[in-house]
Amino acid sequence: MAYNEKYEEVLKRFESKNLDAKNAAEARAQELRNKFPEVAEMDAVLSKTAIRIMNASMEGGNYQAKVQSILDEVAAINEARSAFLVENGYPGDYSDVKYECSICNDVGYVNGKMCSCLKKELAIAGYHSSGIYKLIQKENFDNFEFKYYKEKDVRENIEDIYYFSKEFAENFSRKETRNLLFIGGTGLGKTHLSTSIAKVVIDKGYDVVYETAQRVFKDYEDERFGRAQKNAEGEYPSAKYEDCDLLIIDDLGAEMQSEFNSSALYGIINTRINLEKSTIVSTNLTQKEIQERYSDRIASRFLGNYEVCFFQGEDIRKQKLNRK
Repeated sequence: MAYNEKYEEVLKRFESKNLDAKNAAEARAQELRNKFPEVAEMDAVLSKTAIRIMNASMEGGNYQAKVQSILDEVAAINEARSAFLVENGYPGDYSDVKYECSICNDVGYVNGKMCSCLKKELAIAGYHSSGIYKLIQKENFDNFEFKYYKEKDVRENIEDIYYFSKEFAENFSRKETRNLLFIGGTGLGKTHLSTSIAKVVIDKGYDVVYETAQRVFKDYEDERFGRAQKNAEGEYPSAKYEDCDLLIIDDLGAEMQSEFNSSALYGIINTRINLEKSTIVSTNLTQKEIQERYSDRIASRFLGNYEVCFFQGEDIRKQKLNRK
């Protein structure tokens, strides 16, 4: 499901959350009234509170004193009702409205501003639509481990890349296009830092797509040969690679080498450069191998329009295996 669809799904769900909570509370209240005549009598009195206050305002005299008297009576009935429920094995607030969020009462906004609960739901939708929901749980800036970069110059290099990546994520904006190229061998932290960036950018409310190069080119191939299906918005799966705020292509170079894939890659990076949309590409290829494998047009765009980070060190996965 595309990010926009996920976004609309979350907003639609919030439209009914508040009403659903109220309906559930009323169902519990009706259950109590059916079971206990005493509760039915108290609720009948409570239900007339608004009318009694309105009538008091029309009678003249000391309006405030009359209203206060009504409110005191209501408070006493509510207290008695709660005590009755507890005596009969129910929580005192059994029929109260139970909102998931006490800040916005499940409407998603407070004073015209988006509530933290809605922001969280949209972020989760973003994780799912980006394709890295599970990966984000275990790979983020908070759990990046420097201990596997043992040599002094290697450690200093990864620290520079880490803080550079963090700055990129925290200052991400549609107003400024920045592209990153992560170059380095297997197991040096490229995917971890790419995922970390994705999480922060998604949490800021941007649309991120994270995909392997193999998957990206397959989507374009399926579209080219009529195997792809359009989504509800009438778009092919490949459209997301051009439309999203941040595209992250992982493991470039692992895909089958072909003219079609090279052409698709050029189309992606060139289109995003022209649209001023940010892209991150990670690869196990060396700079020389990139120049040899892809056309000069692609290599020149990588080297001319991307900020390059060279990862160094020993494969962390192997280090972890050797410790077991």
